[in-house]
Amino acid sequence: MNNTNEKIGHLIAQIRQERSLTQAEFARKLGTSQSAVNRMEHGHQNLSMETLGRISDVLNKQLISLNSTGTNLRIEGGHELHGEIALKTSKNAAVGLLCASLLNYGVTRFKSFPRIEEVFRIIEVLESIGVQVKWHPNNDLEIRRPEELQLDKLNKESARKTRSVLMMIGPLMHDYNEFKIPYAGGCKLGTRTVAPHLYALEEFGVGIVATQGHYNITVDQKPAGRVTMYEPGDTATENTLMAAARTPEETILEFASANYAVQDMCYFLQKLGVKIEGIGSTTLKVRGVPHIKKNVTYAPTEDPIEAMFFVSAAVTTNSEITIKHVPIEFMSMELMKLKHMGLDIAISERYKAANGHTDLVTIKVHKHDGKLRALDDKIHSLPYPGLNADNLQYFVPIAAVTQGRTMIHDWMYENRAIYYTEMTKIGAQVELADPHRIYITGPTKFSAADVVCPPALRPASLLLIGVGLAGLGFRRRKLAS
Repeated sequence: MNNTNEKIGHLIAQIRQERSLTQAEFARKLGTSQSAVNRMEHGHQNLSMETLGRISDVLNKQLISLNSTGTNLRIEGGHELHGEIALKTSKNAAVGLLCASLLNYGVTRFKSFPRIEEVFRIIEVLESIGVQVKWHPNNDLEIRRPEELQLDKLNKESARKTRSVLMMIGPLMHDYNEFKIPYAGGCKLGTRTVAPHLYALEEFGVGIVATQGHYNITVDQKPAGRVTMYEPGDTATENTLMAAARTPEETILEFASANYAVQDMCYFLQKLGVKIEGIGSTTLKVRGVPHIKKNVTYAPTEDPIEAMFFVSAAVTTNSEITIKHVPIEFMSMELMKLKHMGLDIAISERYKAANGHTDLVTIKVHKHDGKLRALDDKIHSLPYPGLNADNLQYFVPIAAVTQGRTMIHDWMYENRAIYYTEMTKIGAQVELADPHRIYITGPTKFSAADVVCPPALRPASLLLIGVGLAGLGFRRRKLAS
């Protein structure tokens, strides 16, 4: 093989065969002809990034990874957006649900599952220990757990790319007295302690000891009774819920997160037969099932963080767009803040999500024509039902097009506010008060420049919104998780 196309073609053919797909089946899933697939696999066809992305989705395998030098994107900004978009299902809920599928010895099916990198990483981990994972049309996902998992074959490389792998401790503790979990990775947002997981799981008889490159997990299982969460974090609460899910005695979780991903986890566990009271509150009463073997189908709800991304993009570019399937209970505070800044947003009547529980709405963001006003008080996040921590950064580009001075207090992560100062390169007036607080003075006269993408998902996406205003070279050093 003497050229890049031949190497990529050989890789595509190899993965296709591993997935037990014929060329004709692969072509049908890809939406092309068998002859085109044959040309690809023999290196006789040039492949665009878009085509490689589609192939990766169909094969459920990342074909290309970026090295430390990254890739450069050039974006022509300064254009208004228009039209409507329907939200995809929640990424944060999806990764937790993948881990929760290990509780079930039956067949688990998830509807309309998000095909994104972090989901792919968790799937790679599951497959490495013997779980059968299969994609179906419409992004439905089928998971079959074997009786015995091959934990010694766990894919460490994939596991270290996401903090979500920590949520495997909760389900695995029911079947194994000892196992290892690689150190978790993910976005670089400062020190992110595992103490909330440790302190909660200790109540169930789980011991977690950090060693070189991994956590040693030991289990002497016992009923926890009443568990007070060290902090109301989403993943720590989900881990504790999974620990309680197969504990037959009643577990009471106090100061639990009530956020959207946790609620999705609760509704899924109820499908498995777990009894849960208090969903949507900070106190949960859980009575588990010792052994679960059920064929279940569950539809996770749509992503409120994606909703806020599109709201921010519309406001920042002074555009009118419609966003469908917005989980309103997890966006109400954000929309209320924007309303008091002067933004006109039309909100439809509520309707139920496919999970039968979550309230959705369709919202229409109207043009503001530069008339937004800065709020007198600071903008900061709080645990649900407050403003979501993952939505806070989307107020940065909004504040940049708002008249007046806005203070944003990002108290949760000690490094994230520093990333916001990258907006100064495109003209935003950003003052860093300390590692947690910034002042933004608007409106901004944006200009083209080169900016560097931070190694974290949300700051990276707010910069993407910013560059959409100006039109500039955008250097992405590393893909955010």
